[in-house]
Formats: sequence, C-alpha cells, structure tokens
Amino acid sequence: MPEISVADLPEIFVSDTAISKQVSQAVERGQLRRLASRLYSRNLKEDPVKLVRRNWSRLIAGYYPDALIADRTALENQPAEDGSVFLISNKKRDTELPGVTFRPRKGPGPLDSDKPFVGGARLSSVPRAYLENMRASRARDSRTPRTLSRAELETRLDTLIRHQGEDAANRLRDEARAIASQLDLQKEYDELSALIGALLGTRDMKMESQAGKARAAGQPFDPDRVRLFETLFAALRETVPRDRPAPERDADANGTLAFFEAYFSNFIEGTEFSVKEAEDIVFNGVIPAERPEDAHDVLGTFRIVSDQGEMKRTPKNFGEFIDFLRRRHAIIMEARPDKNPGSFKTKSNQAGMTVFVEPELVMGTLERGFEFLEGLAEPFQKAVFMMMLVSEVHPFADGNGRIGRIMMNAELVAVGQERIIVPTAFRTDYLGPLKAFSHNGETAPLIRMLAVAQRYTLGIDWRNLQSAQAMLEKTNAFAEGEDAKLRVDWQSWPVK
Repeated sequence: MPEISVADLPEIFVSDTAISKQVSQAVERGQLRRLASRLYSRNLKEDPVKLVRRNWSRLIAGYYPDALIADRTALENQPAEDGSVFLISNKKRDTELPGVTFRPRKGPGPLDSDKPFVGGARLSSVPRAYLENMRASRARDSRTPRTLSRAELETRLDTLIRHQGEDAANRLRDEARAIASQLDLQKEYDELSALIGALLGTRDMKMESQAGKARAAGQPFDPDRVRLFETLFAALRETVPRDRPAPERDADANGTLAFFEAYFSNFIEGTEFSVKEAEDIVFNGVIPAERPEDAHDVLGTFRIVSDQGEMKRTPKNFGEFIDFLRRRHAIIMEARPDKNPGSFKTKSNQAGMTVFVEPELVMGTLERGFEFLEGLAEPFQKAVFMMMLVSEVHPFADGNGRIGRIMMNAELVAVGQERIIVPTAFRTDYLGPLKAFSHNGETAPLIRMLAVAQRYTLGIDWRNLQSAQAMLEKTNAFAEGEDAKLRVDWQSWPVK
C-alpha cells in the first residue's frame, strides 16, 4: 500500500479502500477528522457545513463515479436551498453530508454535449437542463422540488433574453430540439419551444411569472432594477424626513438659485465652465463659438429649473411621467441632435462598472418603478425615489443625471420644499452612495447624502449672484477632484 501524506490530501475528500487504513490512522493521530460516511477533512476547525458547501461539486464523483449533475442543479449550479444536489446515476441511495444531500435518480447517461464539471462529475448541457426541468415535480417532506417551477423557468429565460438577446433563446431551442429524441423528452421540447415562442412574442401562452407576463405582453422589464426599487421604497417609507420649506424668494433670488442649480448639475456631468462664463451664457446670451453644444446644455437646464411654473408640475400618472421626461430632455439636449433629444435610447449605456437597463426594457422598468413612486407620500421620499428611478434606468443616451435631478427637484418645488443642489465639491459624496445603491442595494448612505445636500442648499444666501457665490466659495463648493470636500460648520449652519 503506497504511503500517503496528509498534507498532500485535498482539504476535504471522500476516502476509498486504497487509503482507508491510512486515513483511519491519521484520524487517530488528530491529523484528519471524519465529517460523514467516508468523508474526511484535514481542516480541523471550520464548520463542516461550510466545508461541504464550498466543495460540493468535488465530492460527487467520490460517491457516484458515473454521476451527471441534472435537473434544477444543472441550471442553478449550486445546492438547492435545503442542500439538495440532484444527479443521474445508477446508484439509487441518497447520500447525506453536512449541509448537502446528493439525490440520484435513474435516467439517460451523459451525452456528448454534457461536459465534465469541477470534481470529475459530468454536467448536463444547458439545453438538456431546460428539457429536464420542463418536467413538473413536487416537493416531498418539505424538500426542494427536483425541477424548477414554470414561473422560475420563465424568469430564467427572460434573463437569458435580456442579457444575450433573442438569438440566444432561439439557439437554445435549436440545440434542445437536436437532443430531445435521445432523451425521450419530445413532449418537454414542445413545451419549451412554446414557452420560448411566447416570451419572444410569436406564440400565445399563459405566463405565470411577472417577468414572463410582462415580456409576453410586450412590456418586459428589468427585474433586478425592480428589486432595487422595492428596497428603496421600503427604506424611504421608514424614513421620517425633516420638513425644509423653501423661503419666499423674489425673482432675483429664484434666478440665482436656478443659475447655480444648472451650473452645478452640468459641471458634475463634465460640462465645465467658470462661473463667469456660465453667467455670460445664461444672462447675456454669449455662446462660445468653440463650445456651442456645452453652452446650450447649461442654458437648456437653466430654462427648465428657472421656470417656477414648470418646476411645480409633477406627473399625475405614468403617461404624464413619460411626457415630462421626454419634453424636458428635449429642451436640455436641443443642441445635440446626435443624442436624440426627447427620445429614449436605442443602444445600451453604462457608467464605469454600472450597466443600465437595456433599451427594450426601459418603458417596462419605468412603469414598474413609477408604481412604487405613487405609493410614497412625503415630498422628500418622492424626490429621492424619482431621481433614482431615472438614474437607474438611464433612459436616454445622454443627459440622464441632469434629468434625474430636475425631476427630483420638481417633486420638492411643487409642494414648497427646498431643492437639492449638488455642488462640485460634493461630487464624490454624491456618486459614492449612487454606486453603493446600484451595486449593493445600500439605501441609508443615499438618503442621508441627499438630506445633507438639501440642508446645505437651504442654508445658502441666494439673494443675488454675489452673496451666493461668496458663501459657496467660503464653503469650498467649487473645489474639484476626488478629494474635494465641502467645508461646512454644521453646528453654526443657518438651518438644521
């Protein structure tokens, strides 16, 4: 019998007759520990459940040398919620391990299209996995069903179409047809084909999932974004915002506030002018010959935010919401015909690592988000949600940040609350929470950041350009760069 070195053994492994005696001796010496039948580990401290869960695929072949990972496990590529891993094998008995149970069944063996998986078992191809999952199954003794539900399959296929396009769904259908007869799953193929056809709009079928119903109705949406909206909605409902009514301002004060709102909203998006240049553009009609489009961006933003009547208009229904978005975008982007002013995007867009909603999902996702908006009562709550709805969907090719902030402030102006202005020095503090929400669903930093920005806005003296600029400079509002910060003594700030 060859000698084995414990240090050379995997972290967790299934013993066999060739090494069983030496493994037993190593257990007696305290070098290994037994976790389950034939299952050992040289990791003597970590929770066995975590060990097994982390290495589940590497253990299958030790118990079922002929195993094919099948059914729901072949699509989810992880143990089910109850730890079940579903297999096809000639062995019939389940194997219970800490945190995982291997559940074999009889069935056709691997095809050429079923490739080797991590650990030595084979993995059903995606087309085969879909065919197998078209067979309905029931949970027994509170166990996870062997196959996905129809609603789960619809949602998974909708995700495939969203991420890879209709061609991917058609390719899946073609590959499933090629192997259906070998697996005696022709009936299941017919059902899968009909389901894909319904999701692509070429067949009629009753859908069971929200995503499936929406796509079949021609109004598909991004479920990941909708889940984010639901998270934000719940967090805002639990937020008791501070009442910050805007003071009575004369025409000069309103003009000053609107000027700096337009100035900062454009600067944060990279349309950078000095304050003096922006003053000439807005108040003197000076359009720099070398930068006419940028100048019109600032001017278009100012035209909207300086119009008190316009800023007091908020959508009463989804149709008005879409109309406001498009009309205001057309005004801002008037000088950029290449950005399709007033029209939703036709190509995907992203900022850094954040990929926004695909063009064909824009309308459906906006509609789902607007339903949450209608459930909020407080102006600050609605303002925050409105901005994030536009920001997360990013419905236009350009100008989304500016439109989102305009729509946000309209919700505040309409009920006499102070606006939210994001000065240049607050850019990092602003973008960080937006990214944290997009990537991780964090809501507290976002809500807190916008509340701080509103408090800051209310404390500035907007009576005229000179008084406002002096106070903005004193608080470092115009500072640029990732390390730029507002310098505010909140203890002595005019408002709480």
